[in-house]
Amino acid sequence: MRKTKIQAANLQGNPDDVEAAFYEAMQTGDIEKLMACWADEDDIVCIHPGGPRVIGAGAIRATFEAMFANGSIRAWPERVRKTESLASAVHNLLERVEVLSPEGPKNAWVVATNVYLKTAQGWRLVAHHASPGTASEVQEVSMPPQVLH
Repeated sequence: MRKTKIQAANLQGNPDDVEAAFYEAMQTGDIEKLMACWADEDDIVCIHPGGPRVIGAGAIRATFEAMFANGSIRAWPERVRKTESLASAVHNLLERVEVLSPEGPKNAWVVATNVYLKTAQGWRLVAHHASPGTASEVQEVSMPPQVLH
């Protein structure tokens, strides 16, 4: 298989680079670039808002191909919260998704978690879990840190 530009960039990148490439691929409807962001593992998983757990590269590819048949997915990551270590990273974020309504484009929100692992090929996505948000911007709930002992 011929390496695409996105694959070569990811080999030297970090989880932020893979995430940027993933959302760019969704915005342009480029299935090859999108799949280059995923790890080459049997147990990679993707859960679309309100959908079932989709396991494996073939099944994940099929779900995105079906979505891209209707056009690109105009989604942007916002308010990213990160937990990172030497070989893994978890990014929880809000996806701002542009949807067309009879009145024109509007924003909807999706709550998503992206999990990355450092593989032999570089950082790759191993899980994308997206849950329905609200029609308006999602408000976060948090409390100030407390001393546990």
